[in-house]
Amino acid sequence: MARSTRDADVSDDLRQAIHRTGYYPEVVADGVFSAAGGEDVVSFFVHHETTFDHEEVRRHLTALLLTPTRLVIAHTDEHPGDDLLPEPYTSTTTEAVTLTSIRTVVVTRMVANPTAGVAPPAEAVLTIGWGGVGRLDLEPAGCSDPNCDADHGYTGTLAGDDYTLRVSAAAEGKDAVGGLLAFADALSARTRG
Repeated sequence: MARSTRDADVSDDLRQAIHRTGYYPEVVADGVFSAAGGEDVVSFFVHHETTFDHEEVRRHLTALLLTPTRLVIAHTDEHPGDDLLPEPYTSTTTEAVTLTSIRTVVVTRMVANPTAGVAPPAEAVLTIGWGGVGRLDLEPAGCSDPNCDADHGYTGTLAGDDYTLRVSAAAEGKDAVGGLLAFADALSARTRG
C-alpha cells in the first residue's frame, strides 16, 4: 500500500493503510509516528509479509515513509514468548535518515516477456544507500600463470547495503509493486542533489 503527494501530508492515509493490514495496528502506528517526529508524511509504502520459519508462521510489517527532511524505515516483527518475556510480543525497530545523507536510490524492475512491449513490472527491488552499512566481499587474488604459487593477497568489492526491499506481484499483488515504484519515484525526486 502506498500513497504519495508532492507536499501534502498523507499521515491519515498512512494510518489507514497500517490499520488495513490488521497487523497490530496500534503498536505499528505508535512506532511509525514516533519515528516521524511530528513531521508531515509526504509519501509512504506499507509492506505486510508472512514468512515461514520451520514449523512456525511469522508475520512482519515494514513501513517506509518520506517526510520533507527524512526517510523513516520502521519494521515490526512478532515473537513467541521466551525466557525474558514469557508472553508473545512485538519488536519495532525504526531508523530515520536525513535526505541529504542518502547517496543512492537503486530501483530494479523485472518485466516478464519484454518482447510483447511495455507491461507492468512483475517484481521490483528498491535499494537505498546512505553509507551506514557496507558489505565487503573478498576472495583470494591470483594471476594468469597456472604454475604460480605466490600469495597475491585478496581482491574484492565493497558495496553499500543499507536497505533493500523486494516486492512481487505474484506474492503481494500488482498494486504493491506499483506502490513501491511510486515511493521510489518520490524518494528519488527528493534526493536529487
